[in-house]
Amino acid sequence: MKTKVGVNGACGRMGKRIVQLAHEDHDLQIVAAVDYAGNPEMGQDIGVAAGVGKLGVPVTATIPLEVHPDAVIDFSMPEGTMGILKTCVERHIPLVVATTGHTPAQTREIETAAHHTAILFAPNMSLVVNVLFKLVHEAALALKDKGFDIEIIERHHRFKKDSPSGTALHFAKVIQDALGEMKVVHGREGLVGERTPREIGMHAVRSGDNVGEHTILFSTLGETMELVHKGHTRDAYVRGALQAAKFLATKGPGRYSMTDVLGL
Repeated sequence: MKTKVGVNGACGRMGKRIVQLAHEDHDLQIVAAVDYAGNPEMGQDIGVAAGVGKLGVPVTATIPLEVHPDAVIDFSMPEGTMGILKTCVERHIPLVVATTGHTPAQTREIETAAHHTAILFAPNMSLVVNVLFKLVHEAALALKDKGFDIEIIERHHRFKKDSPSGTALHFAKVIQDALGEMKVVHGREGLVGERTPREIGMHAVRSGDNVGEHTILFSTLGETMELVHKGHTRDAYVRGALQAAKFLATKGPGRYSMTDVLGL
């Protein structure tokens, strides 16, 4: 039986790619395509809009009551997340939140929603990035108290609105979980003095059409280790989100992560 998927932010670049790759997957069926009410593609067939042919699924401002997705993937904006979150809580529809840049208050609301339906809220949908989270945690533990400086460098396209990326911030959290409280220092400018041992340097680069790179440096006197992920296309994030939807579709209320999807 196919997993029936709804897409929030369906008319965006990521939303349309979800439709395209889901259409290629015999285990998935797109049953709902949601976007903001003023979108010029409102009412169009999402398959036609995404270039895969007619699917019989019109773009709507909310999930129609007669449509029952097994899971919804949210690739929109923070405000879009909060709109679909209300619907998913009311109708007990599992929700994969792939959007980033939420405020602390919005994040708390998403976390609270897990009491009512299954929520998978991840800073990055890439399967490889989520493996890298684990490797960075293990590296931090292994090098703890051995004189290593830690720096995080993230690179994204010129159109990205939030900085640093949610993924980079999560790498910092992973390191803090392993090493205890460390100050995150965002860039350096001027006469800032010598680097302190209990800090994580955070640097954001915005250029061209870069879909996402993250480098975590562990460096000491005499040697350096770099743990790197490079996204070649956005398909890595879309495929991860589709895997997450398959996983979440059978789950009851609760807070899930990509670690659960990967079985780590």
